Amino acid sequence: MAPSVLRTRAAAVLRMKQIALDNQSRMIRRLRAKLATERRESAATKKEHETNLVALEASHMTIAGLTEIGLDTIQEQHIIIEALVEEKASLLQTVHGLQEENGAPAPFDDEWEEELEEDPEEEGIEDIPIGEAEIVDE
Repeated sequence: MAPSVLRTRAAAVLRMKQIALDNQSRMIRRLRAKLATERRESAATKKEHETNLVALEASHMTIAGLTEIGLDTIQEQHIIIEALVEEKASLLQTVHGLQEENGAPAPFDDEWEEELEEDPEEEGIEDIPIGEAEIVDE
C-alpha cells in the first residue's frame, strides 16, 4: 500500500475516534445536566417534605391540645354535676326535715333520691379517669 493510503486510513481512524469522543462528551454533558435537574427536583421534594412534616407536627400538637381541653371540660362538667346532685340531696333533706318539724305529710318516701333513668343516647359513654387519656396515632 502506498504511504498516502496509510495516511488516509490513519486519518480516517483518527477522525472516527474523534467523533466517538465528541459523542461521549455530548452524552456526558447530557447526563450531567440530567443529574443536576434531578438533584434540584430532589432538593425541592425534600423541602416540601420538611414543610409538610412541620405542618403535620403543628396539627398534631393542636389536636392534642384540643383533646386535652375537651377532656378537662368533660371532667369539670362531671364535677359540677356531682356538686349539683349533692346540693339537691341536701335541699331535699332540708325540705323533708322542715315538713317533719311542721307536722306536714312528707311527700317523699324513704328512698327520695331516685336513680336517674339512663338516656339511650348516652349508653356508650363512659367516665374518663383524670390523667389516663391518650392520643393514638394511626
